[in-house]
Amino acid sequence: MKKALALITVTAACALANSAHAAGVTLTFACDSVGSGYNECQKGANAWAKKTGNTVKLVQVPKETDQRLALYQQQLGARASDVDVYMIDVVWPGLISQHLLDLSKYIPQSEVAQHFPAIVKNNTVNGKLVGMPFFTDAGVLYYRTDLLAKYGYKSAPKTWDELAEMAKKIQDGERKANSKFVGFVFQGKNYEGLTCDALEWISSFGGGSIVDASGKVTINNPQAVAALKAAQGFVGSIAPSAVTTYGEEEARNVWQAGNAAFMRNWPYAYAAGQAEGSAVKGKIGVAALPAGKGGKPAATLGGWQLAVNAYSKHPKEAADLVRYMTGAQEQKRRAIEASYNPTIASLYKDQGVLKAVPFFGSLYNVFTNAVARPATITGSKYNQVSDAFSTAVYSVLTKKAQPEAALSSLQSQINRIKGRGW
Repeated sequence: MKKALALITVTAACALANSAHAAGVTLTFACDSVGSGYNECQKGANAWAKKTGNTVKLVQVPKETDQRLALYQQQLGARASDVDVYMIDVVWPGLISQHLLDLSKYIPQSEVAQHFPAIVKNNTVNGKLVGMPFFTDAGVLYYRTDLLAKYGYKSAPKTWDELAEMAKKIQDGERKANSKFVGFVFQGKNYEGLTCDALEWISSFGGGSIVDASGKVTINNPQAVAALKAAQGFVGSIAPSAVTTYGEEEARNVWQAGNAAFMRNWPYAYAAGQAEGSAVKGKIGVAALPAGKGGKPAATLGGWQLAVNAYSKHPKEAADLVRYMTGAQEQKRRAIEASYNPTIASLYKDQGVLKAVPFFGSLYNVFTNAVARPATITGSKYNQVSDAFSTAVYSVLTKKAQPEAALSSLQSQINRIKGRGW
């Protein structure tokens, strides 16, 4: 386990000037590894360490969320105290809540109440506040403003058909000078990211979610079939065949190198794309994802929380680190410097935030009305449901199955999972 963690010490940027500081504790923090996530976590941890005289060690974690969860479940299941603070996905509280500290005993209710109520509710399991909202997410569409203007388009596509048409026209034109250029990139690899993308496609066609609020498995319907047919048509045409190996970072790397017209990704990719050396700096537009026929735009709710290991040897200090990292000051810094979506509503009206990330204001409703994955209703079986779903979608994208057959088989598979109880 210790080898897997590969701890990297983040030294507080201060001298320990007195005995109180010298007596500070050392916390281990499993934070982020996607985009600028590791560096931004390091900055926040450094600031807290300087303020308190403690030390924080950051852990290098897997980029893929399912691999991360598997590692954390292994550690927590063994009641290991190696890691004090975990960054956890929005769909994990119900899976690991029994191993997490109740933060309501350490963080004032007045501070908790500043965060979006729906996320706080999501993080409350059996009356325990097992995670503090850190940043929220919803899928968005990135587009090249310069290329849309070059090819005569005045705005981002409103429907998937429009996106396909625009992407094909731009791709054909740009390939005359750049053979690597593609129209559209997204998360097509078989993992949790594909679950998010596919839920957006299906919901935007009016196909609902995998499981409805009553627990009924609803995935096998004509609108879902239509959505997956459209997505299957992207692969090898406007999207490269290799898109079925792409996670968030692979898609972002193609986009940021200037080799794509459109990209589906999370808001973190905005700051990365505007950084020095980026081929798309100053050429980035952000819009709501397109709608399918007869549907409306849909964005999967993402986002991350900070949680304290119930077996931590330093629960008080760990909870204080979480309180600092999820507080308004740190969330504002992360929004301005790295385009992470705050979970504190007032920051969406903050002029400093809106100046740095203008699209936060225009897409506020996207962030606050996103489509939730069925993690609450499926409980401890969510991972099995999500894995079955992404695998079925992957078989369609790779043309190993057609949507009708894949969804029919998926419905039966999820009903069997349901039959074992959730």
